[in-house]
Amino acid sequence: MLSRREGLQLAGAVAAASIGGAKFAEAQSAPSTVKTPVNFDVPPGAVDSHVHVFPDPQKFPFWSGRAYTPPVATADDLLALQKALHMDHVVIVTPSVYGTDNSATLDGIKQLGLERARGVAVIDEKTSAADLDAMHKGGVRGIRINLETGGIFDPVVAAKRLEAAVQQVRGRPWHIQVYARLSVIDPLKEQFEKLTMPVVFDHFAGAEASRGTGQPGFDTVLGLVKSGKAYVKVSGAYRASSKAPDYAEVAAFERALVSANPDRLVWGSDWPHPDAVKVEGRKATDIAPALAIDDGRVLNLLAEWVPDAATRKKILVDNPKRLYEF
Repeated sequence: MLSRREGLQLAGAVAAASIGGAKFAEAQSAPSTVKTPVNFDVPPGAVDSHVHVFPDPQKFPFWSGRAYTPPVATADDLLALQKALHMDHVVIVTPSVYGTDNSATLDGIKQLGLERARGVAVIDEKTSAADLDAMHKGGVRGIRINLETGGIFDPVVAAKRLEAAVQQVRGRPWHIQVYARLSVIDPLKEQFEKLTMPVVFDHFAGAEASRGTGQPGFDTVLGLVKSGKAYVKVSGAYRASSKAPDYAEVAAFERALVSANPDRLVWGSDWPHPDAVKVEGRKATDIAPALAIDDGRVLNLLAEWVPDAATRKKILVDNPKRLYEF
């Protein structure tokens, strides 16, 4: 019997097996991830607040220190996804495979246009104020601190990374996006409360659905959301739960977040679902097949979890419009 991860990878494995080395850039367009049609009225102006693009690596090389290598997923593929999900706007987030090189993200925004796209960048101490100015002009509205993929689970180290990032973007109309687990977020509660800029937690703030809403740290997230200090991305349900394809365990987290403050939630597909998990025998330079997620079915879950249309409009339109300046 296939494991959960084997099952998720199976759909992409055949195509990825024939792509390697110099042939990587010759890959065909990414197959559609929308298998199930959207079954509710998506409000005009809806935003997919979390995607990545992986264009031709000969033009946009990956970082040598990356943990995995994804298949090609272009801005054209992303536009097809937008149309299939009835989304009018999108936020491209720089993934870990590019390190602090935001060229692929900026190019994706340029191809889709500022009317449709915004971005979230990754920076370090070498990123200059002029670089930040150029990124803002190019559509960037925040920076991401990816602690989870980077294997940073020490709150002390995380606190230093957060403070350094805050100092670099202080005074800009940006936010800080954090991808971390609850055991890292919880000890930094006071630091998050003192921030003068919004903080956005990725993928249900790293909660593990099987542990329930009472798990340590989730109350901290709810408190930050309730006070308006933090946003949470309703994204990557498959990262929180193994109960595919409808992730029933996640519904309780959605309800708790909506109850805390529906004005601080945004939705994201996490397309094209890169698999950053280490697999025995697979090198970082080997292509890791994308996880086989049905984005139409996942979007339909939002209508089940949030049956009130007005609240869904906040999550899909009003909140991201405020956060990303659409």
